[in-house]
Amino acid sequence: MIITKDMTIGEVVRQKPESVEVLMGFGMGCVGCPSAQAETIEEAAMVHGLDLEALMAKLNA
Repeated sequence: MIITKDMTIGEVVRQKPESVEVLMGFGMGCVGCPSAQAETIEEAAMVHGLDLEALMAKLNA
């Protein structure tokens, strides 16, 4: 499965549970909270001030 920046965090976590460790490693501690379920990877990266390309590379590694 390829993760894209327009996928929601909830969708990614459900389809690829090992992504939680990557997201937490980037400082996204609220991967299970209600707002994260509808927030896209791109939106979350922007809110947290993260490098989207680095996050995507790690999620898809």
